[in-house]
Amino acid sequence: MRTTKSPLLYVGLVAVVLLSIGPLYFMLVMASRTTDEIVSLPPPLSLGGNLFGNLDRVFENPDVLFGQALVNSLLVATVATVCVVVSSSLAGFAFAKLKFKGRNALLLFVIGTMMVPVQLGLIPLYMLMTKLGLSGGLPSVTLPFVVAGFGVFMMRQFAEQAIPDEMIEAARVDGASTFRIFFSIVFPALRPAAAVLGLLTFMERWNDFLWPYLTLDADHPTVQVALSRLSSGYYSDQSLIMAGTFIGTLPLVVVFIVFGRQIIGGIMEGGLKA
Repeated sequence: MRTTKSPLLYVGLVAVVLLSIGPLYFMLVMASRTTDEIVSLPPPLSLGGNLFGNLDRVFENPDVLFGQALVNSLLVATVATVCVVVSSSLAGFAFAKLKFKGRNALLLFVIGTMMVPVQLGLIPLYMLMTKLGLSGGLPSVTLPFVVAGFGVFMMRQFAEQAIPDEMIEAARVDGASTFRIFFSIVFPALRPAAAVLGLLTFMERWNDFLWPYLTLDADHPTVQVALSRLSSGYYSDQSLIMAGTFIGTLPLVVVFIVFGRQIIGGIMEGGLKA
């Protein structure tokens, strides 16, 4: 059987890369310039000579704690991503392929939680974290987001279409348990969807500002909270802000490259034809 790959897939991939590199380059240009050069007309289009000096000023600022903020955001986003992907895959498999009483009602409840605005839960969630003694620390921005209704719904839809019932029944005939079926058959088939969900979850937790701003204390900032401190005050140093923004964007680029291999692999599989 001969397989071919659509050229449109490569065209789309090149377009995504260019659209991603362009803003990152101009961010790097502004991070390597002084504030006077940034606001000048016409704006600079080439790299300047102050990049490393601006980066040093970001990390040496005692009021921002940017290095600790990077570690905190990486820890929070990684833990939340792993928990969401694993829990959503398990729940999605259960809703799609396992028969149990109340399955449809429970699925409707999960979907219903997606319709509740996040802002409505900020006050009761803050009160809950305070009563549990977690307010101010990293657990307060991690524990509320280890499960996601959207992730459960997404993995359920993918599992319903990507995994034949006959494959699961054949595994049961061979004596495989439910967990063995999940880890040996289901989860490998869910890898493209898991990569997309992992990428979206990591980006959401990394870019989250409102909830960490409300619940974390000054000694446990995340990247977005640290960036807000860089821009606060009577005078905004644009070169300092852009240097911090550039540093805070790099982990997202790395994560996109890592998860993108799985995403593109899934797209390529869908683009194959006999």
